[in-house]
Amino acid sequence: MLKVGVLGAGHLGKIHLRLLQESSKYELVGFYDPDAIHGKKVEAEFGYRYYDNINTLIDAVEVVDIVTPTLSHFDCAKKAIEKGKHIFLEKPITKTLEEAETLLVLEKKYGIKGQVGHVERFNPAFTAIKDSIHNPMFIETHRLAEFNPRGTDVPVVLDLMIHDIDAILSVVPSEVKEIHASGVSVISESPDIANARIAFENGCVANLTASRISLKNMRKSRFFQQDAYISVDFLEKKVEVVKMKDAPSSPGEFDMILQNAEGIKKQIYFENPTIENNNAILDELETFADAIIMDTTPKVTLSDGTKALRVALQIIDSF
Repeated sequence: MLKVGVLGAGHLGKIHLRLLQESSKYELVGFYDPDAIHGKKVEAEFGYRYYDNINTLIDAVEVVDIVTPTLSHFDCAKKAIEKGKHIFLEKPITKTLEEAETLLVLEKKYGIKGQVGHVERFNPAFTAIKDSIHNPMFIETHRLAEFNPRGTDVPVVLDLMIHDIDAILSVVPSEVKEIHASGVSVISESPDIANARIAFENGCVANLTASRISLKNMRKSRFFQQDAYISVDFLEKKVEVVKMKDAPSSPGEFDMILQNAEGIKKQIYFENPTIENNNAILDELETFADAIIMDTTPKVTLSDGTKALRVALQIIDSF
């Protein structure tokens, strides 16, 4: 079992603490939070050991799980890496691209492993279909949330849209060519609703919408590729797959056949991949433990997190 310590005991930090305590791959040593009153309250309520000194906790563990506000990600990660500790870092990786690139240099220098908490990569709906997404040429995503003051310290692009940015970058085998975007501040000081159009070098186009002032929650992505349409509902954990193949010479009575202007006939059929329910946060933490123990590449590397941040910041700069 890997000795792990958590930095930050807010809403998400407490979820991480509970899951790490339950995990068979980690030994939870304790947590640090700069608010001593809050830290002692969490210790009293849940029994996790509270450390009032960040360095003392980092020294006592092998893995540092950073679940602090984005503004402090870099300082916390740098402290941990320079002490030779592996880091799990919540998304977005850092506030600035310069900070993220510095972490990449430190990761290599100190020979540690790092993973970024892009949790939708572990959503069972996405993992069930990811290997079937081949060279999509048009992608549409909607990530809508009801207003919650938590998270408004960063623009909606870094708070919500970055989930879809990371998922898209993981399935599009091409570099970004250009970005057009618009964002509007409604309640917060930073944009609360945003739309972005990302064009890739290979011709793929992705249209992303994110809002944190919606009346209902929605997390859907649609992928269009040669002979297939794939819809992923991250919220409901459902997948719809519509595929086309050459029509049989003697179609059955209930076969769905389309014929185009050139007379080519295609058969439409549906696939329902098996979706196994899971706890995505526990999965991402435990696969990181596996990567450390077996010396393999983490599922979502610091480099992946940096690429997602780079695109997110380009979107913000396009407003």
